[in-house]
Amino acid sequence: MTDTLQLKSRELFWPPADELTAATERIRARLGEWPPTHAPWRLCLTAPDAPNGGDLIVVSDAAPHLASIARWMTEGAGVIEALADNPKAARVTLHLGGERYALEGELAEDWMPALAAFLDCGFDPHDALVLAMAWRDGDDAQADAWPVDIARFPRVLGLPDAPAQPFAPCPAKLGLYPVLPTADWVVRVLDFGVKTVQLRSKQPKSAALNDEIARCVAAGQRHNAQLFINDHWREAMAAGAYGVHLGQEDLREADLNALAASGVRLGLSTHGYFEMLTALHFRPSYLACGAVFATTTKSMPTAPQGMARLARYVQLLDGVVPMVAIGGIDGAVLPEVLATGAGSAAVVRAVTEAADPAAAVAALQNAFTQ
Repeated sequence: MTDTLQLKSRELFWPPADELTAATERIRARLGEWPPTHAPWRLCLTAPDAPNGGDLIVVSDAAPHLASIARWMTEGAGVIEALADNPKAARVTLHLGGERYALEGELAEDWMPALAAFLDCGFDPHDALVLAMAWRDGDDAQADAWPVDIARFPRVLGLPDAPAQPFAPCPAKLGLYPVLPTADWVVRVLDFGVKTVQLRSKQPKSAALNDEIARCVAAGQRHNAQLFINDHWREAMAAGAYGVHLGQEDLREADLNALAASGVRLGLSTHGYFEMLTALHFRPSYLACGAVFATTTKSMPTAPQGMARLARYVQLLDGVVPMVAIGGIDGAVLPEVLATGAGSAAVVRAVTEAADPAAAVAALQNAFTQ
């Protein structure tokens, strides 16, 4: 491995634990090349006298430590509560930064070294914890041990019930997927022959917005295209849109039962493994994974994912749900994105800021046929 933290030169565990460190090094050696990370995470098997902002303190039961947990979190530390009476159905909850990430699944004997190894790969603690719970003892005997079997992954606890029926399916490969700001743009791009588009309107709820959505739906039907409406799910459902795209923050507010029953397709945004598992719980039509590259079109909650992560997401979701790569994608990087096996890529500025949008769309479409 190159440019990763030198595991032997840093304190991975508190108190220091040579066996756990050796297991971490063994696992990390099977996870491949990853961009360097300098996050100061340390797994604490007992609480240090003075936790630092990178400490993740592991407890078997949070109840006796409630007062201390509040202090640890105020000091910037995180707490992992691992209830593993049944290692086949363990409950593990991460408390970090005011958020709670609760998971249920299998815990390997080496789950803590696996967690340390995935942290070294640069994953945030909640995503590293998901991967650690997908790890199995003996995986380090494989040349490529990265978890890509969805059946091994834990489930997210505390979510609302999924709709009574899954969302209607959409094509496994949605192809070029322009995300557009107005109905004029939607109509224009559909006329170029694109078959999947999204209206991401910044208009407030109004009669004008309803008219925009109605125009887009009509154009989508005229071209036999997959037209998704971002965010405005009530208006989209009323207008008979093909689909709706929502963010994670919308999942507790939208009437998912009504949407699913109406036959509207649902796409959900995700920014890592924990959010993927959350989204899959609701049985959507597709997942959007990003941002792959830095983007200026939207404020992102996470750093760019990069190509290495995208390739692993493609492997995990293959045959599970269609996946759309999104975020900072243009003609220069699209071939690289498609080389991961991604069957769809969303673009924004590559179309809306092109000097010749028709030529830009043609070139982007061509990349899908190479």
